[in-house]
Amino acid sequence: MLFSSIVFLFYFLPIVLLAYFVVPKKAKNIVLLIASIFFYSWGEPVYVFLMIFSAIFNYFMAIDIGRAKVHQKSGKSTLVFTVIVNLFVLSFFKYYGFLMDTVNGILGTDIKYTALALPIGISFYTFQALSYIFDVYRGNVKVQVNPLKFTLYLALFPQLIAGPIVKYKDIAEQLDERHVTLEKFGDGTMRFLLGLGKKVILANNLGAIYTQIMAVSDSQVSVLTYWIGIIAYTLQIYFDFSGYSDMAIGLGKMFGFEFMENFNYPYISKTITEFWRRWHMSLSTWFREYVYIPLGGNRVSMHRHIINLLIVWSLTGLWHGASWNFVVWGLYYGLLLILEKYLIGKYIEKAPAWAQHLYAMIIVMIGWVFFSSVDLTAAIDYLKILFCMGGVPLANTYTLYLLRTNLLLLAIGCIAASPEPMKQFNILCKKSAVIAIIMILLVLVLATAYLIFSSYNPFLYFRF
Repeated sequence: MLFSSIVFLFYFLPIVLLAYFVVPKKAKNIVLLIASIFFYSWGEPVYVFLMIFSAIFNYFMAIDIGRAKVHQKSGKSTLVFTVIVNLFVLSFFKYYGFLMDTVNGILGTDIKYTALALPIGISFYTFQALSYIFDVYRGNVKVQVNPLKFTLYLALFPQLIAGPIVKYKDIAEQLDERHVTLEKFGDGTMRFLLGLGKKVILANNLGAIYTQIMAVSDSQVSVLTYWIGIIAYTLQIYFDFSGYSDMAIGLGKMFGFEFMENFNYPYISKTITEFWRRWHMSLSTWFREYVYIPLGGNRVSMHRHIINLLIVWSLTGLWHGASWNFVVWGLYYGLLLILEKYLIGKYIEKAPAWAQHLYAMIIVMIGWVFFSSVDLTAAIDYLKILFCMGGVPLANTYTLYLLRTNLLLLAIGCIAASPEPMKQFNILCKKSAVIAIIMILLVLVLATAYLIFSSYNPFLYFRF
């Protein structure tokens, strides 16, 4: 079930909100858990049992680790077993086909296999379960003995299928006690509707440009056409994923939860290092806390630090998708971060601000080519055309048509990806709440109209 769907907006959410606020305090978690399981079952009627298995398995494994701690034992063997089982389940469903294709490619074999459907959200709820297990082992959180509360943590529908990745220690107390004031509910509603507008009004229309360009005939391809395509995709993926995160954070507030921010205007970055402090912050935080720092972080020799970064970024790439282009995408950023750290960072700092920003955005757009392509070969072919090596003209009549029909949308996207519009909106809210409410309701009306009359409404991050 998509947040940006008529079923969710006008049936599921109102019913869940009504039930949540009608029932007594002790039953609120039960309402949310039932709603969350129904929400996931709507699109994954079979794989909901996989999520429930994850909840039950990790619940008991954490108890076993906690019991070992009480008896002055490390619990390390249980930790290792738990991590192996979680990663095996994730790898089996997400990487089985990729592994078989790789084996066939290397050995020249033709081993037949049945492709498995990827359970939606498995990357997110697996990482949430692992963060809980790690923190229990480290003694950072107490073992959750209430199975309902732990299952709710893992299955909570606002952030279940596309994040942000919520760590148990961040909401442990909220599972026990939380309050929803009228102001908090209003803030959550506004945040949700702003995210809905990002997704439906901006991301979907920008995505249509990219889809249109990828479907053109060879005679219509040009260098500038492909640049328009990757600019559209760059904006689409930001508004798509940050819009989802806004909706998740807003929904959380409506039910009394506070989730961490996931995006902080990444496209205003002046370096790649800064970009990854602003993009998908919950994932970056997860890898830093549970992989990078345990490997030694940057408190090691330069040689070891470089290895640590390459390990983390190859895993980051693989987390996003079972394909070599995602591995290359991860290593691409790992190498760039190494270069900024040890070679070119000091020179970038001396460059004019506009040059720094241009450098960061070109690097990011090249990265999105690997991310958006079906495979590594397609990514390389796209890059060849971008940099005038594909034997196509610089521009043609189709390029002019694209600019004439989409330039305004692309310009709006670029402006909306900066902090200024939100800054002005917040000022407006303080001056006139009525006007702000009217604008937000207008977003809802426009988004609803678009959902009724358009069939293009994917969430890009559901594939991960």
